[in-house]
Amino acid sequence: MTRLAPIVTLAMLAVAAPAPGQAPAVSPVTDAVLADPPPESWLNWRRTQDGWGYSPLDQITRDNVGDLRMVWSWAMEPGSQQTTPIVHEGVMYLASPGNIVHALDAATGDLLWEYRREFPTARGRGRPNRNIAIYEDKIILNTADANIVALHAQTGEVVWEADVADPSKGFFFSSGALVVQGVVISGMAGCLRFWEEGCFITGHDADTGRELWRTSTVARPGEPGGDTWGDLPMLFRGGGDAWIAGSYDPDLGLTYWGVAQAKPWAQVSRRTDADALYTSSTLALDPQTGEMRWYFQHLPGESHDMDETFERILVEVDGRPSVFTMGKLGILWQLDRETGQFVNATDLGYQNIVDIDQQTGRMSFRPGMMPVLDEELSFCPSHSGLKSWRAMAYSPETEAFYIPLTLNCQRTIYSEVEFREGGGGAGMVFRENFLHPDSDGNMGEFVAMHVSGEILWSHRKRSPYISAALTTAGGLTFVGTYDRRTFAYDVATGDQLWETRLPTAVQGFPITYSVDGRQYVAIGAGTGGGSWTTMPAELIPDVRRPNVGNGLFVFALP
Repeated sequence: MTRLAPIVTLAMLAVAAPAPGQAPAVSPVTDAVLADPPPESWLNWRRTQDGWGYSPLDQITRDNVGDLRMVWSWAMEPGSQQTTPIVHEGVMYLASPGNIVHALDAATGDLLWEYRREFPTARGRGRPNRNIAIYEDKIILNTADANIVALHAQTGEVVWEADVADPSKGFFFSSGALVVQGVVISGMAGCLRFWEEGCFITGHDADTGRELWRTSTVARPGEPGGDTWGDLPMLFRGGGDAWIAGSYDPDLGLTYWGVAQAKPWAQVSRRTDADALYTSSTLALDPQTGEMRWYFQHLPGESHDMDETFERILVEVDGRPSVFTMGKLGILWQLDRETGQFVNATDLGYQNIVDIDQQTGRMSFRPGMMPVLDEELSFCPSHSGLKSWRAMAYSPETEAFYIPLTLNCQRTIYSEVEFREGGGGAGMVFRENFLHPDSDGNMGEFVAMHVSGEILWSHRKRSPYISAALTTAGGLTFVGTYDRRTFAYDVATGDQLWETRLPTAVQGFPITYSVDGRQYVAIGAGTGGGSWTTMPAELIPDVRRPNVGNGLFVFALP
């Protein structure tokens, strides 16, 4: 296995320094705290390690959510805004595009400290941070130049820095880490080009930054699964990005990660019709060693850029520990999280590319849906997906997921790529988007879907829902749209209970927390975010939003 030697940089060698100031002393965030966060906090990407995106706070309820008022806001740096704040003991840690971190008073928005990463070139400036992590007294930042940086939670000073991959080859982080048992677990992105390293997930020591393990997300020649790429050498086995943070089951001692598609996207472009493990899969890993305990490949030989890399949500259904996920195709998958056995797949019914065998979970392509080199093909959804990185949330009250969708299709042409070191790429040479035939002119849909697959309710809007969802014990789910609107719905009935407008599109990951007994809801607005935010100008040009205005907006009851 070709591996990059990790380089750990001590604080005195750091290239970026915090602004003067410091946060109040806060308690160390231990493994026990991460496993069972205090109700008032938001400590993991989706609050808890099971990925629910749910808060037990219930001061804001169905009855009073209509009284929410903005209490403070914070302007964020320009770039692709996809952030998730974290909150611990009244301090909010907020990552802006370009790897800029601010510590703020979570009740007032006052600045406590700032960290700005300095890039030697333009690479990395404005790139997204979907999440940061906290462990003990450190804020863990995964950077756009493929490093991991630990900042002191009280001062913002650099504690350690680990060089994980070579950014000149296109490698980068867009999502943050999951910290489990003192191990900082991170998935690499930017695996578009042909390099011998391939793509991977790493584990680093949270105290020192030392690399502990590196697990390839692409099966290597001569290793288990290596024959699922045909006779392609490792150099030409592209893709397998793990660009969304994983989840963790402390009882089973397993962490669950989604892996993206193989690259180039189409079989005909990558010169193999084999399954291409471990792309388009769920992986269950030992967090201490990186050992793969099981895998399930959702889309063997995937050929249309239909990612299955998004959030893994851990729910027990009828006594069975399960892991749920939904990829771009809009298929809700349920797997046994102890064994990886297929349990169920529920198709929302908008995609026309594949069929799923309900007994085995095996995917097959529908007739006429396989790309042919340099020939136009039409399919639903587009590369943007029905579902994307805008995470769904789970409510234990309804045992349902709340899922932001966009209804779209495309016509496209795939072609050859260069088979050389540094070559490769997506292989797409033409793309034209169009609204889904069943959309009735609406790009957006927000769906409440029971764990059984039953649709409880849904809302459609001309403007797409482009934020993640948030659920609370107050019986609410929050979500936002491209046309600057934020909504609160009743999780049980779907009734709209609150609406407000922000300066630009509502996107990123809304959270809720409390300080001194007062509950707050923090909602991000911004630009960037991929084709979910560029397609509206093409398909619904009457719906407009400003192209600037990244910020965080915090609401509370009077």
